[in-house]
Amino acid sequence: MTARILDGRAVSATILDRVRREVGEFVDETGRVPCLATVLVGDDPASHTYVRMKANRCAKVGMRSHRVELDASITTETLVDRIRGLSADPEIDGILLQHPVPSHIDERAAFEAIDPTKDVDGVTRTSFAQMAFAEGGFASATPGGIMALLDAYDIPLAGKHAVVIGRSAILGRPAGMLLLARDATVTYCHSRTVDLAERVAEADVVVAAVGRPGLVRGEWIKPGAVVVDAGYADNTGDVEYEAAAERASFITPVPGGVGPMTIATLLEQTIKAARDHEAFRTHGSA
Repeated sequence: MTARILDGRAVSATILDRVRREVGEFVDETGRVPCLATVLVGDDPASHTYVRMKANRCAKVGMRSHRVELDASITTETLVDRIRGLSADPEIDGILLQHPVPSHIDERAAFEAIDPTKDVDGVTRTSFAQMAFAEGGFASATPGGIMALLDAYDIPLAGKHAVVIGRSAILGRPAGMLLLARDATVTYCHSRTVDLAERVAEADVVVAAVGRPGLVRGEWIKPGAVVVDAGYADNTGDVEYEAAAERASFITPVPGGVGPMTIATLLEQTIKAARDHEAFRTHGSA
C-alpha cells in the first residue's frame, strides 16, 4: 500500500480562489477592503517569514495587510494595549498575533486582548468555547485547516478512532474538539502518555501536533489509517513519512500539507469577519 497524498497546496489554492472572489464582491458591495492585522514581537527569522507569507497571501486575494512590528523587549502591558487598539479599530477585520512571543510576555493575556469578533486565528478562550460547543465563532486556524483538508478528500470521521498527539491550546486541544464534533472518538496523547506506540496503532486517524521530528514511527501506523502531520521543525514533520506512507491510506506531506491550509483558513475567516462587521454596522447585528 502506498498512501494517497493529502495535498494542502492544491486544496488551499481552491479555497483562496473562492476567498478572492468573495473579497472582490465585498469590496464592490461596501467600498471597503478587508484588513488583517499581523502583530510580530521580536526578530525571530521564522516568524518574520511566516508573517511575510501571510501578507503575500492577503495581497493575492485582494485583502489589505496591516503589519505591526514590536521590539522583543516590550512588556506584556504594552503588547496588550497595542492589540486592544487594533481590536477597537473599525478598519481592522482580523488580528493575528504571531506566536510564539518572547518568554517574558504573558502570551495568554495578549491573546485575550483580541476582540473575539476579530480572532480569525482562533486563539482566544471565547473562540475555543464557541468551537467546542459548536456555537459559531472562529476555529483555530491550523485545526480548522486540517478539517477542511480531510473534507476535501471525503475522509469519513463519524465513528472513527482519532488519536491527537499534542495538547497545545491552539493546535492539539482544538483539533480534538473539532474531531469530536464530527462524531469521531478522540484520544489525546502527550509527553506523559505511556505506550504511545500502542495508542497510535489503534488509531483510524492520527493527528501529530508536537513539533518533534520523527516522533511517530512509521511502523506504529495502523494499515489504512489517515495520517495528518501538523508538526514542523527544520522542514521535517512529527511522522516518519516514508515508512508511514507505506501503511497509511492518506498522509500529509511536510511541507505542503497542513501549512498552506492554515493560511487559507486564516484568510477565509478574515473575509467572514469582515462580512460580520459590515452586517453589524448596517443592521446592528452580525
